Amino acid sequence: MTESDEWLVYILKCGDGSYYTGITKDMEKRIGEHRSGKGAKYVRGRGPLEIVFIKNTDSHGSALKHEIKIKKLSKLKKKELISNPSIFIEL
Repeated sequence: MTESDEWLVYILKCGDGSYYTGITKDMEKRIGEHRSGKGAKYVRGRGPLEIVFIKNTDSHGSALKHEIKIKKLSKLKKKELISNPSIFIEL
């Protein structure tokens, strides 16, 4: 896996207790965009934002597939994933 192939799947915990799932190649840049209001509309006004889950994937396609699966999880299942990241492999 080359650096250019690495994609991250991440979960943010918003100030209202909700979760936002996304993908990026540069977490530092992406969290900066979210915090400045230039990221996803969902997180605007929901700060403070906390990164609670990050996982590397080997391609953009893989990251998208995992993002979709995580977004379909219930809040309880997302909490389980956050507390036990090893279940990520099962998604």
